[in-house]
Amino acid sequence: MKSLFCKKELHVKWDEKLEAQRPQFEKYAQQIADEGHFPYENLRLLREIGYTKLTLPRTFGGEGYRVYDALLAHEKLGSLDGSTALIVAWTLMTVGELYEHQYWQKEQLEAFANDVKSGAIINRAVSEFAMGSPARGGKPASQAVKNGTEWIVNGRKNYTTGSYGLDYFLTAVWIEEYEQMGYFLIHKDTPGVSIEENWDVLSMRGTGSHDLVLENVHLPQEALVELASDRAHLVNNGWLLLVPATYLGIAQAARDYAVEFAKTHSPNSINGTIAELPNVQTLIGEMDLELTKARFALYGAAEAYDDKERREKLTNELGVAKLIVTNTALVIVDKAMRLAGARSLQQTCPLQRYYRDVRAGLHNPPMDDTTIHKLAENALK
Repeated sequence: MKSLFCKKELHVKWDEKLEAQRPQFEKYAQQIADEGHFPYENLRLLREIGYTKLTLPRTFGGEGYRVYDALLAHEKLGSLDGSTALIVAWTLMTVGELYEHQYWQKEQLEAFANDVKSGAIINRAVSEFAMGSPARGGKPASQAVKNGTEWIVNGRKNYTTGSYGLDYFLTAVWIEEYEQMGYFLIHKDTPGVSIEENWDVLSMRGTGSHDLVLENVHLPQEALVELASDRAHLVNNGWLLLVPATYLGIAQAARDYAVEFAKTHSPNSINGTIAELPNVQTLIGEMDLELTKARFALYGAAEAYDDKERREKLTNELGVAKLIVTNTALVIVDKAMRLAGARSLQQTCPLQRYYRDVRAGLHNPPMDDTTIHKLAENALK
């Protein structure tokens, strides 16, 4: 299915490399989804094979993957385990964006790159219950106050995906001195940093998206990575496409399970398998149609972003790609479950966890209503 989009040897390399790890991921998949088991084992494996440094530029010792390249690898990872893929998506995204724009001083970027090369996992900690969705412009209650030559940070962030496995939190807090939001890089072992469990949900149970609590955390001046004003010109962020790529991978896994089920399920009411039935073939065809449409939207947007000249012409295409992919993933999993019938609801069937996990895509930014509103705004100008 992905051969059309695999354009380079490196694309095939990671597809095969991750596929070889499938037994490891399948070993813990049920436990992760049903018990909320944190995927320490999977993250350890991804560190070992160098996956977490894919988007670190080659000049800093990484693989130098652009958005398109990273999406192809990450879609495969999403098909192996959704929770693991969502955790690592934020790492690849944060590193890719951080080194693309390089607001931080060069010496800090070089020092942090050494940690990334060693397998460091990072996520932006932005969300707070009081501010609602960060994408809608809320002001964080978390604050940083200057004290001599250091900063003192206090606050609480929620939905910190990967909390227990993160080495660093790129944390958004309000800086009254600058009258704007700033992002501080905070190591997990810094005094005053703790995780408070607050993740009891239906979808992506293994992501450990608990609360990050910051109590009088003392940071050096250079821990301030960027200010909101630094990012004001960023109209488009192609790295965000790593999140929908995760859900597309889950949808592919659901499709693959359904096809295999159709080829092997043979009730005594028919001769042969249900794969020979017209209604089953229609469902399979419809799933592949939806996958094809979603991939053209996702990889088309990624190609445009990676081309600097075309990037300037982007308006809402990245948001549209996210909307199409996440909603299409829902449709594909639903069709896979219709094909498998009531069996798809059994706890031992992977389809039920795919069904739960793809729902989470609706709540990752940008939200569908925001994308549609922006399209209308552009049309009316």
